[in-house]
Amino acid sequence: MTNTSDRGARMARELEGHLGWLDSFTGAALGVLSVASGIYTYLGVSSLLDGDGAMTAFAAIAYSIAVSTGIFVFWSYMMRLFPAMRTARSRMGLLGAMGLGSLAIVAMSSWLNAAALAGAAAVEQHLAETVQDYQASLERAHEIAISAQGLERDVARVRQSFEDLSEQEAAGTLSGLAGRGAVFRVLRQKSAELTALESQIAAQEPAINSAFVEGNALLSRMRALTVEPGPVEARSVEFSEQAVQLAGIITRLRQLSVAQLVERAAQDLSASVVLPELDGRTEANRTDQSATITSVLEVLAQRAETLRSAAAEVLAMPPPAETTYTPVSAADAVILYAGNFIPSWAGAIAIDLLPAVLVLIVAITQGAIRHGREGAPIEDTMTIAELRAALHAARDVDRAFLATEATSVGRGVAPVGPASSGHRADQTAEEAQAPSGSDTETSSERTTTPHDPSAGGTA
Repeated sequence: MTNTSDRGARMARELEGHLGWLDSFTGAALGVLSVASGIYTYLGVSSLLDGDGAMTAFAAIAYSIAVSTGIFVFWSYMMRLFPAMRTARSRMGLLGAMGLGSLAIVAMSSWLNAAALAGAAAVEQHLAETVQDYQASLERAHEIAISAQGLERDVARVRQSFEDLSEQEAAGTLSGLAGRGAVFRVLRQKSAELTALESQIAAQEPAINSAFVEGNALLSRMRALTVEPGPVEARSVEFSEQAVQLAGIITRLRQLSVAQLVERAAQDLSASVVLPELDGRTEANRTDQSATITSVLEVLAQRAETLRSAAAEVLAMPPPAETTYTPVSAADAVILYAGNFIPSWAGAIAIDLLPAVLVLIVAITQGAIRHGREGAPIEDTMTIAELRAALHAARDVDRAFLATEATSVGRGVAPVGPASSGHRADQTAEEAQAPSGSDTETSSERTTTPHDPSAGGTA
């Protein structure tokens, strides 16, 4: 047991020596960490403040100084108080305070440090994400416009069918009356309407191709802005201008889609038919013409429904997503794309919360020192400084007693205390153990000192 206590005492003395050496520069280390965090906080908060005036710079400096001071004071308190706590309740209380303070440090400093470390890269990431969104919207708008242009083939097929029917009517194979009578004119009327619609659709194709080429050119410029050297703020301004132009092109592509035009034309194809006057010479001929026109109208309704269904399929295609570029600051971009900058966030938080590890190390070491001192005798736990202080205190006590004794002898009063820490102290202990009946004898013995010649050297 004695060997165990000796080893514990030696370990405690060794750990105290280490802590004493480490404590010599711990304050300086905390100061360096606090100043470094304050510098990065200044860079981060500068990106949030508007303007370049002296007041803006002063505000950023004041905030960074306040952050540095708060971090230094907070961790200094924790470094001193937490290791000294010996009860579980007090340690849990300070541990909760340390957690709350750490959250406050992250809120007021760490995210700004991350903005200073990776703010420009985060803004570039935002620009790249926006380019991808605009590209998807442009391609979707172009796809819908091209799909609508494909309706030209459906219109041409319906037009061709009416032209073929009109030629058959001219030959007399429909109504039985050769020539260009009432049935022929109905068929030609619808064929002409479809020809005009077909021409209108074809006229849209050059505008669609031009808009798509222009949009791709803007996208190329926007991609270049995301990786160009130089301040990201200036590039963001030009990027915003390009984004506005590209949004206009996407809107134009959506307007160039002819799907709605074809749908309305298909509805009008069967609804608006101008029936000519039947020109048959006989009642039987006019009856045949009327029956043929009725059949033509039925066919016309079927073709119109087919054309309307094709246009409805194009209209049912999901439209391009609404994309709007929103400029963001470096600090906001770091939070928005935090998952892409985990190393920067880790470094920003570590520079603020690294002292927490030091606090725990000191607390564990202090606990080991207290455990090592338990059960060890006082002479094994005393340091040289404590021993020197004890010797000085003993000498001061001796001097005080000697001075008191000399004063008492000079006045003819028996001294109340020993003259030295040797023989007088033993004599006082013996007198304290003597029975109460010998108080008179003891008092008479105290009136004679060993140094008095009249005492005859006897007690």
